Amino acid sequence: MQRHPSLKDNWTEIFRSPYKRTRMIVGTLIMLAIIFMMPLFFNHIEKRKGVVLDDWVLSQIPPHNMSVLIFAIIWGMVLFILIRAIHNPSIYITYCWTLILVCIARYISITLVPLDPPPGLMNLTDPFTGVFYGNVTITKDLFFSGHTSTMFLIFLCLERKTDKLIALLAVVIVAGLLLVQHVHYTIDVLVAPFVVYSCYLTTRHILYSYKIKVPEE
Repeated sequence: MQRHPSLKDNWTEIFRSPYKRTRMIVGTLIMLAIIFMMPLFFNHIEKRKGVVLDDWVLSQIPPHNMSVLIFAIIWGMVLFILIRAIHNPSIYITYCWTLILVCIARYISITLVPLDPPPGLMNLTDPFTGVFYGNVTITKDLFFSGHTSTMFLIFLCLERKTDKLIALLAVVIVAGLLLVQHVHYTIDVLVAPFVVYSCYLTTRHILYSYKIKVPEE
């Protein structure tokens, strides 16, 4: 019977391969740099004028504060994929590099599409996310939805069928709750999975189709 790689086997493979080790370390450093830039970026975005979209879907939904449930699901799924990544570090590498592309895409799209928050917006309350915003209230982080992007990326990076079903259900629920709270326009939520999937395909193509020429130790 073929033995499945253990947690120790997977991490040993990562650190014995200069190429894989480089992907993990460099990806982590770039992601930390992007997180460090977020408060500066969003504080700038918050000060500019934008437009208010006529969103028929939101006009049909009375706003309610769903912050606790939204972040319970989000952080629960983040913990879930972290556990999976500990056992299979390749999940982390793919997630990290895809997230880098997603963040860059969001910086560009938010810059090019200046929006004011939807009518009836109820601010999301989460102390962890507040760190990314510089602990100030941000209402113009809109097109496209970062929360939906995070959830859909978790869905893409998980490998087991049951895990993916759980993650997909979480994506749908969080996307719906964001609209109930009027945190995003409908288009913010709908566009996110398409952009994330494009970034995911690009990441996999770059990471697994081309290899940096690093001498093996």
